[in-house]
Amino acid sequence: MDFEPNEEQRAIALAVDNLLAQHAGPARAIELEREGSYDHALAAALTEAGFLGARLSEETGFLEAALVVEAVAKAGGVVSAAAESLVAPGVAGRSLEGPVAIARAGEDAPIRFGDHARTLLLDAGDEARVVILEPDWREPVRSNFMTPLGRIRVPEGAGESLGAGSGSRLRRWWRLALALDCLGALEAALDITVEYVKRRRQFGRAIGSFQAIQHRLAQCAVQVEATRWLCYEAAANGAPEEACAIAAAYATDTAHHVFRETHQLTGAMGYTREHDLHVFSMRLEALRVELGGTAAHRRAITRSRWAS
Repeated sequence: MDFEPNEEQRAIALAVDNLLAQHAGPARAIELEREGSYDHALAAALTEAGFLGARLSEETGFLEAALVVEAVAKAGGVVSAAAESLVAPGVAGRSLEGPVAIARAGEDAPIRFGDHARTLLLDAGDEARVVILEPDWREPVRSNFMTPLGRIRVPEGAGESLGAGSGSRLRRWWRLALALDCLGALEAALDITVEYVKRRRQFGRAIGSFQAIQHRLAQCAVQVEATRWLCYEAAANGAPEEACAIAAAYATDTAHHVFRETHQLTGAMGYTREHDLHVFSMRLEALRVELGGTAAHRRAITRSRWAS
């Protein structure tokens, strides 16, 4: 098995990184959070380049779409890239008008991009539904999670059914999307922390030179790398149920560990809104409880592997 990206994948990664360097980043995310805004400019740039929507997965594959979702999350992009470029093509087989939010029927909890979404992918049990949202169905919710949140209330039976069994398909892709969003945020949080311990000095030397610090960061790095390959495997194989549940369970468990470690190693400065770490660590807190959290993902593994 070749673990190196091919020429096309390297080109996609380079192109999306260059675009994100111009249009995204922690400072941009912090600015948008203050306004409670969605990054329509970034969404337009990604769409024009062919990175947002079903085009990339149709022309290259879901692994390449996963690489874009990871990159957007790592850059702190305030766009629904995972829902638009991965979940919608995987479940509906086409692009949906963005922003796209995902929710479970009957729940009143705030959801990511709920206040800005034009389209909702609704988990209605056995079936998934595509709902074009009316403005008065959405309600903004302020939070500290560095992602626009909102409540969406839709009339019963609204939208287009994607058919029997599509609900399970939606949950598979949703779990993979969650894991990839976690992966990008984990990578960014770890990079920020590594740079901090290189600069922070105590007892006449950088604290990153202390072996105890190195061991803790090494453990985080191992977990982040494992998350990466679980996500890539699930994406490359078309989101099998068990692989997606494993990726989501591991990613959200890693999010809990890395959140704690990065904040401790930066002296809790990441809790301040002005610090770049806050952008990614607080997103991890939101991601790790979405769709039922780690426990729900582990139950999905059990059902997939042993249910009759």
